[in-house]
Amino acid sequence: MKVFKLASRIIIGLVFMFSGFVKAVDPLGSAYKFGDYFQAFHLDFLQPFALILGIILFTAEFIAGFSVLSGYRIKTGIWGVMILMVIFTPLTLVLALTNPVSDCGCFGDAIHLTNWQTFGKNLIILIPAIFLFINRKKFSAVCSPIKEWLAIIAITILFVIFSLLNLKYLQLMDFLPYKTGNNIPEGMIIPEGKPADEYLTTFIYEKDGVEKEFTLENYPADDTTWTFVDQKSVLVKKGYLPPIHDFSITTMNGEDITEWILSNPGYTLLMISSKLDKADKKHLEKGFEVGNWCAEKGMGFYVVTASATDVVLSYENGLTFCTADETTLKTVVRSNPGYMLLREGNIVGKWSWSTLPPKETFVNEMTGQQLKKMTGRSPVLVGYSLGLAAAVLFLLIVPAHRGRLYLLH
Repeated sequence: MKVFKLASRIIIGLVFMFSGFVKAVDPLGSAYKFGDYFQAFHLDFLQPFALILGIILFTAEFIAGFSVLSGYRIKTGIWGVMILMVIFTPLTLVLALTNPVSDCGCFGDAIHLTNWQTFGKNLIILIPAIFLFINRKKFSAVCSPIKEWLAIIAITILFVIFSLLNLKYLQLMDFLPYKTGNNIPEGMIIPEGKPADEYLTTFIYEKDGVEKEFTLENYPADDTTWTFVDQKSVLVKKGYLPPIHDFSITTMNGEDITEWILSNPGYTLLMISSKLDKADKKHLEKGFEVGNWCAEKGMGFYVVTASATDVVLSYENGLTFCTADETTLKTVVRSNPGYMLLREGNIVGKWSWSTLPPKETFVNEMTGQQLKKMTGRSPVLVGYSLGLAAAVLFLLIVPAHRGRLYLLH
């Protein structure tokens, strides 16, 4: 019984903390996933609250897991775990049956699961969760209720701030295919041996005024009495999808410049704004200044957006505006506006509106040392993350009960 109790706490604690953490490093990703669900279930009126709801959910997951693992307010933490499981287990069954969104997003972009895999995972986690819930009254307090609540409140505040810093400075850990160091053309390649899409092709022929459908196996290839009318293909099995499969940039005149950008031996800076009218004007102006500087220095600079043509025209300022798929742009960089520096298809660096280096640093002859200084992670975010990790470890290790770690009690 003691072993199963310990194993249950470790499993529940780590799974919930991991789930909360990987979503906290990408709060906009959580907001986009909420948005997908709202759209699928015709709840568009909730779209403005997607970000705040995402933060509430992954914070609740992390704190519930921390509570169960550390012992601080463990009974409350177990209640939190059960409430989340009671809500999301039947919900994931509905998602598995209807498949309105292909990836549930329960582990952010760190681990992709199908809806059926997610439902199965929830059924497995229910076992230790129910066990802990049944035995919740057998757990004793770590310390006084006030001290326990102070610990929970402190970690909650620190964790929320951590997610907001990831929102401002870009992800501490980038699980997306467009992370710095990746090569975009390589990400588009389908490896040899991977399955291709499978289609069912139907041919429609006419004879004596009557139309009939045939397959590839039985269509009347040698019977001249039949007249071909039409054919249709239906996808029956999805093949391998490369990590990058929808990266395409087109000028406002309809010219596809994707290949040129990805093969350019020089540096190309993309200013990415999924929606120009939803970005802060001051942040856009800062980007436009950098764009004018790049133009003066002969360095490639493009403003890439999914905004409507009339919106783009209202921002025309001599820079080259291009269009791309909105979902792709939101995947490339979690900031509006955000920036991606390319060279021969390699992602050299990425920045949010708040971390964009001074315009003077963008030149065609940037040294490796300059690039390293420009593209390194924000010291504020890194330092804060280490502080948060230290606080969590301190509260996990320090509490002891009768001379032993509370986790082993």
